[in-house]
Amino acid sequence: MPNIIASAALAAALPASCTARADESELRQMAAPLYATEKQIVFHRLDNGLQLRLLPLSGSRLVSVASQFSVGSRDETQGQTGYAHLFEHMLFKGSENAPGDSYAQTMSSMSGQFNASTFFDFTNYYLTIPSQALRLGLWLEADRFIRPALTDQTVKNQQDTVLEEMATSIDNQPYVRKAMEFLLTQAQGTPYGHAVIGSRKDIQSATKASLKQFHQTHYRPDAMQLTIVGDIPQNTLQWVEEEFGEWKNPAQVTSPPMQVQFENKPVHGEVVDKRGPWPALLLAWHTVGQTHEDAAAVSLLEAHLFQNRSSLIRQSGLSDPEQLLTYSVPLSMEQMGVTNLVMVPRAKTSLDRLAANVEQMIEKIATDGISEGELSQLKANWLNIRLRLLDSPSLLARSLSASLKQDSLTPLTGPWERIYAVSPPQLQAVAQSYFSQGYVRLDLLPPWYIRWTKTVLEWFPQGLSDTLEDLVL
Repeated sequence: MPNIIASAALAAALPASCTARADESELRQMAAPLYATEKQIVFHRLDNGLQLRLLPLSGSRLVSVASQFSVGSRDETQGQTGYAHLFEHMLFKGSENAPGDSYAQTMSSMSGQFNASTFFDFTNYYLTIPSQALRLGLWLEADRFIRPALTDQTVKNQQDTVLEEMATSIDNQPYVRKAMEFLLTQAQGTPYGHAVIGSRKDIQSATKASLKQFHQTHYRPDAMQLTIVGDIPQNTLQWVEEEFGEWKNPAQVTSPPMQVQFENKPVHGEVVDKRGPWPALLLAWHTVGQTHEDAAAVSLLEAHLFQNRSSLIRQSGLSDPEQLLTYSVPLSMEQMGVTNLVMVPRAKTSLDRLAANVEQMIEKIATDGISEGELSQLKANWLNIRLRLLDSPSLLARSLSASLKQDSLTPLTGPWERIYAVSPPQLQAVAQSYFSQGYVRLDLLPPWYIRWTKTVLEWFPQGLSDTLEDLVL
C-alpha cells in the first residue's frame, strides 16, 4: 500500500509523458507472472510433428490435458458441412481398445472432467484427472485420436444428437437461424461461409465411410498441439512418445487456409420472427484474422467499444438508458474476424437511434482517438483476463494448446507483447479502417402486433412508457 500511494503521488507530479512511461512500467510488472510461468514450460516436438508442452505445477494432485487439432468447419468440403463437429461427437463413442462408452465410463470412475468443442479453425478436447491416472488417460486419448471405432449405429446416434443440438440451440430460438444465415451470406465464397454445426441435410447424409475419410485426412500428428498442466509425473514425456510417437502423417499434405479479405460497406437487412419477444438490432464489422498485424489493436478496440464493464456502450446506458441490453462476442478466426453487437432498445428508442449512437461512438474514436491513459487501462484489463488463466490449470492447458504458430515457443508472452505494442495512433487507425467504412446491420423484428405496441409506447410520456414497457416485457 505505501508503494501504491507513493507511485500515485509521483504520477501526479510528473509531466504527462512521464506518467505514460510509469503506466508502461506498471504493465510490465503486472505481466511478470506470464514470463515466469512461460519459463517453466517444457517444449518438445515429436518426430511426426506433434507439438507438446508440459507445465508442472506444485501443490496439486490433478493434471489437465488439452489436445487441439487444426481442423474445423473451414476444412469441410461441399456436402460435408458439420463433419468436424459431428466427428468430435464420434470420438467419445468408442475406439479400438475402448469400445462404446468405455471412455466416458473410465473417466467418470476416476472423477475426471472432460469435454470438447469445435470452431471454424479448430477442434479441441480437454480433461482433468488425478495425476496417478495420467498414463491411462494418455493411452485413452491416443487410442481414440489414432484408432477411432466408427459403427453404423454410433454414427446414427450421434447424427440424432447433433440434430437435436441444432434444434435446441438454433432452430427453436427466436431470430437465431435467420440471423445466422444472413450473416453467413456475407462470407460466401470463403471457408467461413457455412455454420460450424453444418446443415441438416449434410449431417443426415454422413456415413461411416465418409467420416472415416475425414478423420484420415485431418486428424494427424502435425496438426495437433498437446498440453499437460499440473502434477506431471516424471515419465510423462516417455509416455507421450510411446503413445503418439508411432503415429504417421498421411501422405496428403494439408493446404494452408485461404487468405480472406473483406471490404467493409453498408449492408442493411431485416428478419421477422413470429416468436420474437421484442425488436433487436444486430451489427457486425469485418475485421482481421488472428495473425494480422492489426489483430491486437482490433481486440483492444472491441473491448473499449463493447465488451469491458467500462466500455463506451455500457457507459452510455448507465443513466437514462436507451437500450435494455447489449451483448457482444467477437469472432476471431485465423484468417478473418467479426466484431458483433446485439442491442435491445427501450420502448421509446428506435433501432435507427441505437445504430446512430454506435456510429457516433465509433466516429469519435476514429476522429479523436484515445489517450495514453485509456489505452493503458485497456491493456491492463486484457492482461488481467490473461492472468486469470494462471489460476485454472484446465483453462491454461486449453490456452496453451490454442497457440498460434508464431507463438509456439512464446504461448503466454507472445500475445501480450503484441497487445503491449499497440499505440494510440494504431488504435485510431484501426477504428478508421475497419469500423468507419460501413457495417452489416440486421434488424430483428417480432410480429406486427408487438412492433405496433412498441410504436404506441414511443408516443407516451417517459414515466408511463417505462411502466407499460415493464408490463409488456
